Amino acid sequence: MNIYENYKKIRSEIPENIEIIAASKTRSTGEIFDLINAGCKNIGENYVHEAAKKHSELGSDAKKLKWHLIGHLQGNKVSRAIEIFDVIQTVDSLKLAKEIDKRAEKQITIYVQVNIGEEKTKSGVKPDELKNLITSITKLKNLKVAGLMTIEPYSINQEDARKYFRKMKILFDEINNLKIPGVDLKILSMGMSNSYKIAIDAGSNMVRFGTMIFGER
Repeated sequence: MNIYENYKKIRSEIPENIEIIAASKTRSTGEIFDLINAGCKNIGENYVHEAAKKHSELGSDAKKLKWHLIGHLQGNKVSRAIEIFDVIQTVDSLKLAKEIDKRAEKQITIYVQVNIGEEKTKSGVKPDELKNLITSITKLKNLKVAGLMTIEPYSINQEDARKYFRKMKILFDEINNLKIPGVDLKILSMGMSNSYKIAIDAGSNMVRFGTMIFGER
């Protein structure tokens, strides 16, 4: 698979207002260089230690990318995470938000992760607890809530994801309509290689691609 050409093809087929995250878990620094050369602007990593290694290996080229944490963040990894990542997409509790706020020396952009399918095996705040969590986070001086993120329940039938994406868009609009001081959600991060078309149709403006860019692991 040609990563450069894959990214170019995806970018040409998706409207410019939709941001693309290259989900690069387990991928090499060389493959990330191919992404940079293709014009990729955003990279998503699941693990802090893996991202730190790649960030170091890329040197000054790392600054050509916006780094997004798209995996669960453990409390003991917060200090390192805020050194590397421009956006933490997986804040799902006030406890984690407070830990980030405590260790931050600058404003940190976060998205709140929603467990839209209310699955026991997935991280994320329950939909009916989202408003209270965001309201509480706004009291923390070093955090900026800029979006929502979700991982839809797995299904062989991609159409099954549509109802979850629609529910996320409703939540997104509801939070913005509440006019909570300090909150202006810009990003709805949802959809992956197998579900991005449905996600975009439902209102996503940030999609996370792994397989379609890099091929199968």
